[in-house]
Amino acid sequence: MTKTDRWFSSPTQVYWCCKALIEGRSISHKTEIREVRGWRLAAICERLRKQYHWPILTEYRGPENTAYYRLAPGTDLTKLRYPASARALADEVAR
Repeated sequence: MTKTDRWFSSPTQVYWCCKALIEGRSISHKTEIREVRGWRLAAICERLRKQYHWPILTEYRGPENTAYYRLAPGTDLTKLRYPASARALADEVAR
C-alpha cells in the first residue's frame, strides 16, 4: 500500500462503513463508535464521496446537529467503486 492509499482509519472501519451504507442503513458517528470503536466516519464518507463517487447524503438531526450518512435512494450498488479494504463487498452485491 502506498502512502497516498492509506486512510486515517483502519480498513475494518472503512469496510464497516461501506457495508452499512450498501445495506441501506443510516449511520452516525455514535453508531460507528458503538459498533466498531471507530472515530473517523465523516472522513471516510467524504473520501467515498470524492474519490469513489458514492452518492452519500448527509442529514443533520437533533439539537446537537448529529450527522447521519446514507446512500441516495435508488443507488445502483453494482455500479459503486469500492476501496481496497471493502472490495469483497462488490462480490456480495453482485450475487
